[in-house]
Amino acid sequence: MSRDRVLIVGAGPVGLVAAAALAAEAIPVAIIEAERDLPDGMRASTFHPPTLDMLERFGVVESLIADGLICPTWQFRDRAEGPIATFDHAMIADDTRHPYRLQCEQWRLTRLLRERLAANAAVEFIYDARALGVTQDKDGVRLTISRPDGHREELAGRFLIGADGARSAIRKSLGIGFEGQTIPEIYLTLSTPFAYHDAIEDLTNIAYISDPDEWFVLLRNRNLWRLLLPTDPNEPEEVMLSDARIEQRMQEVLSKGGAYEITHRTAYRVHERVAERYVEGRVFLAGDAAHVNNPLGGMGMNGGIHDALNLAEKLAAVWRGAPLAAMGRYERQRRKVALEVVQQQALRNRSILNQKDPAVRQAFLDDLRATVADPARHRAHLLRTSMIQSLRDLEAIE
Repeated sequence: MSRDRVLIVGAGPVGLVAAAALAAEAIPVAIIEAERDLPDGMRASTFHPPTLDMLERFGVVESLIADGLICPTWQFRDRAEGPIATFDHAMIADDTRHPYRLQCEQWRLTRLLRERLAANAAVEFIYDARALGVTQDKDGVRLTISRPDGHREELAGRFLIGADGARSAIRKSLGIGFEGQTIPEIYLTLSTPFAYHDAIEDLTNIAYISDPDEWFVLLRNRNLWRLLLPTDPNEPEEVMLSDARIEQRMQEVLSKGGAYEITHRTAYRVHERVAERYVEGRVFLAGDAAHVNNPLGGMGMNGGIHDALNLAEKLAAVWRGAPLAAMGRYERQRRKVALEVVQQQALRNRSILNQKDPAVRQAFLDDLRATVADPARHRAHLLRTSMIQSLRDLEAIE
């Protein structure tokens, strides 16, 4: 059984970006996916500027742009007052080749990457293979997988990347803690072709709407709008997702004549958790397997892609003879970002959106107005929220 490859568990954006980066360094990879094909659920859809800069090396950005929607601005709004602060990515045009957020479904990226990897003889895709656990010794790793018929197999490699999501079997098999918290409300996401941009004055394609009683988020893709609503976790799911209840809530967000067309609906719990370790010998965690967070701000997928490229760069050096201990810097850098940047920004966004204390809420909104009015603060805010600043800061971490 050959060990001369890197095993990558999970064929989402994080796993496939890691695979593409390693393949570009002539490192053989095997990508193990539990499903029969690449996942295509309506999940992350926001690509931040530095992520697009990074993805250019794989020749996929032009296609993503063609299938997506360029959003040069985004805003915080008050449900009653309207726009509070509109942030313009033109302020960071000197800091990125892509001064905008791109709204495009993550599954489009995975398919583009697979198309490019399929022509590489050193890249293998293994579908219908659910990871059960990993063992390792001083020379390599062994991954146990289960097939749909219950048959178990072992796959060997020199290293393994666990990019298998928040319920990561790799992380669990290594006994790595995943401490944090669960957000109390359920998040309900709905997709509709209704043109909110024509119905709401001065609405940008990405809008966070603050309200002490019920905040919500509107995100526009090329053909649809996505509405995110916080929901009482005690409401039965069959009620929460019913046509009647969804219609009621959408009419409460914006009353209109006639019913809304709903093309997709889902409800999920949100967690804020970070793995206590990203590196365990020859096994490395990335993306949701290493950290999960509130989706407000669109940092989850982007942070995972940043993990993958950071990890692949260091692993390529180890593959060529650098000491395995060099992978510790990957953990130190990316775990710090997850704890101090991604989680804190997501928590701050939520605290602004759902703040009920009138004085505290007013202070939040006044600070946003002052930030967008001051060019230096405006730019600094965009550098943080676009994740450019975190990438710069981590270079100082040895």
